[in-house]
Amino acid sequence: MKFHRKKKEKIDISMTSMIDVVFLLLIFFMVTTTFDRQTEVKIELPEAEGSEVEGHPKTVTMDIDADGVYYLKGEDGLSHELADQTRETLKQELGKLAEHSRQLPFVINTDGKTPSAAVLKVLDIASQVGFNHITFSTLYPATDK
Repeated sequence: MKFHRKKKEKIDISMTSMIDVVFLLLIFFMVTTTFDRQTEVKIELPEAEGSEVEGHPKTVTMDIDADGVYYLKGEDGLSHELADQTRETLKQELGKLAEHSRQLPFVINTDGKTPSAAVLKVLDIASQVGFNHITFSTLYPATDK
């Protein structure tokens, strides 16, 4: 007796549907994932530890407080607040000083909480009116003994 075996059908697994499911899961995880973005950069500013530079007998000094208010140090050595805090007034006052003291160092004293926009405005105007030697003053770190 001759038995005929039935031919076994080849089992075929369709990979298409499995790939679709994997891509759907990938899209789901990409959409639902939240990315933690830091909006603030914490910076610890360095302190100056070098030797003190011998100062020029005269300097042009601009003080900027924490609120961004400008003070120009006069010949009497005292800081005087500018009457008008606009860009035009600042440019006029620095322009008057630049006529006679363009080669003197221009020193900017700022508070630690001074807005950077106020500092950049002074830097921009000082370079426009012709000051060549622009610098910032720093404090020496307190020594703990």
